[in-house]
Amino acid sequence: MSGMQVQEKKTVTLGSLWRDKKSRGVIMQIIAVIGILLFLGNIVSNTVENLDRLGVKVGFDFLTSPANYDINQTLIEYDSSDSHFRAGLVGLLNTLLVAGCGIIVATFLGFTAGVLRLSNNFVLSRLMQVYVEITRNVPVLLQILLWHGIIIHSLPVPKRAEAIMDMFFATNRGVYLPQPIPQDGFGWVWIALLVAIVFAVLFKRHANKVQEQTGKLIPAIWIGAAAIVGLPVITFLLAGAPIEMSYPVLKGFNFKGGFVIKPEFMALWFALSLYTGAFIAEIVRAGIQSVSHGQTEAAHALGIRPNFTMRLVVIPQALRVIIPPLISQYLNLTKNSSLAIAIGYMDLVATIGGISLNQTGRALESMAIVLGVYLFISLFISALMNIYYKRIALVSR
Repeated sequence: MSGMQVQEKKTVTLGSLWRDKKSRGVIMQIIAVIGILLFLGNIVSNTVENLDRLGVKVGFDFLTSPANYDINQTLIEYDSSDSHFRAGLVGLLNTLLVAGCGIIVATFLGFTAGVLRLSNNFVLSRLMQVYVEITRNVPVLLQILLWHGIIIHSLPVPKRAEAIMDMFFATNRGVYLPQPIPQDGFGWVWIALLVAIVFAVLFKRHANKVQEQTGKLIPAIWIGAAAIVGLPVITFLLAGAPIEMSYPVLKGFNFKGGFVIKPEFMALWFALSLYTGAFIAEIVRAGIQSVSHGQTEAAHALGIRPNFTMRLVVIPQALRVIIPPLISQYLNLTKNSSLAIAIGYMDLVATIGGISLNQTGRALESMAIVLGVYLFISLFISALMNIYYKRIALVSR
């Protein structure tokens, strides 16, 4: 009798869980996840069996074999005798470099163009409109090829390049600049820079608290910028200027020494920045227009100057509308950097997903690495931006 009662209680418990809307939703999600994992596992199992049947070796051991190809731009030491893993790391750093530089310039350009589109100045407003409409409606690949062609065909060959300030040379093989080479003691400069950045962040928070409590404006941005620039410079001088300069010198048909910015990088950087900046400009314009005009009128009635009204009243409220679509544009710029292969910029796709794949024949493994890296980068950018968005989001009570 007691066993039947226990069985009845269990049946009632399971039934109540299924009848509850929230519990039923969780159960359905668990079932769906299990189904997807089983489906993917089946695909992987069939793929491995078919590859074994064809005699195709599967594994990532190819990453340790010599790459046997050169890369035209490297941020770390590399030569053709290094492994495919090292080549992929160089390509990854090149991808992160162009994505990071592109995000910075596109953000600055987009915010500037978005604000100027709402300017009362007719000429500036129309110029920004022309820039946005033309750039957004031309495929980004064509813009990359256009900028690459302009740089290659408009700049002179190294032998005909004229020096700018006796230090800079702009050629169709790249822009050559003096390269600082740190010496012993330069580590103190990096420490000073880190301390200055921490100080700038903490001082900005202090200034915000003072503004909220008293309404007093402290030029935290200028003070922070002065600290970031001044403290490392003072430390550099006190350490005895521990740095040597390597200047570009024409030897034969090209320059030796110094630092070179390759035309492929410049073309990709300019094109991605201009293209993404046009979309960001529209996002910024929409965000500013979403803020009630009464906010601006109230600020003007209090005697707040227009530039402070935009910076302290309008933009902070507009950011809550701007940030979500801005995340998508950052992700698009990062993924569009894979078009670098069209102009020979050696990024992750061109190294692991291109030459290494063709040399080793490991298409499955190579593309899995490329896809996994891009997925991780995208999720990382999205996570950082979502953290920032939560900080500025309105908190309801």
